[in-house]
Amino acid sequence: MLVGTLVNTGTVIAGSLIGMLLGNILPERLRDTVMKGLGLCTVFIGVTGMLGGSNALITIISVAVGAVIGELCDLDGHLERFAGGLEARFKKSKGGRASLAEGFVTASLVFCVGAMTIVGALNDGLTGDHEMLFTKATLDFVSSMIFASSLGIGVLMAAAAVFTIEGGIAALASLVAPLLQQDPATIPEMTVVGSVLIVGLGLNLLGVTKLKIMNYVPAIFLPILLCVFM
Repeated sequence: MLVGTLVNTGTVIAGSLIGMLLGNILPERLRDTVMKGLGLCTVFIGVTGMLGGSNALITIISVAVGAVIGELCDLDGHLERFAGGLEARFKKSKGGRASLAEGFVTASLVFCVGAMTIVGALNDGLTGDHEMLFTKATLDFVSSMIFASSLGIGVLMAAAAVFTIEGGIAALASLVAPLLQQDPATIPEMTVVGSVLIVGLGLNLLGVTKLKIMNYVPAIFLPILLCVFM
């Protein structure tokens, strides 16, 4: 069940160690090119995941209603304010060097918050499908190298947050899996909705859009209810 989580944790550790060794010698152009390439791969994963559903209406309603819920709750705004508060609290220490806390907080937010974390961990726990977490692990490997090259050992410590959050979601999902599997359509439809959000995330990585993906996260759970009536 935790294979995807363990791989993701391992890539963060490996990427952080490499980044700490490389320091600031990674050119910005190389970083940007690699990240956009991974953005294309993220779009591909999202598109392939969208093909497993059988009722497009469930996806449309879930995304529409989920977006309304997310906007009304201002999930993205709360996340931004939370991140901003943490970054303001853990400013760079004297001499321009990043503090351990700053590296840990910054990396933890990047690695642990987002649709890919939630959908990937749910897939890991519900169906044993690790593909999305493997993709995220690749993204996090590159990101951890970039962050650790400038933020130091705090980024390496964020691997603990990755293991705890992703592993926790996967473990909880495995507990409710028997309930969801009573209706065989529920898990595939949740996967489709989550994959739509993954496509949006990939487009954000490519710089094509600036979607507030967190405001769409409630949509992932709506098929649980909709599959009962549709």
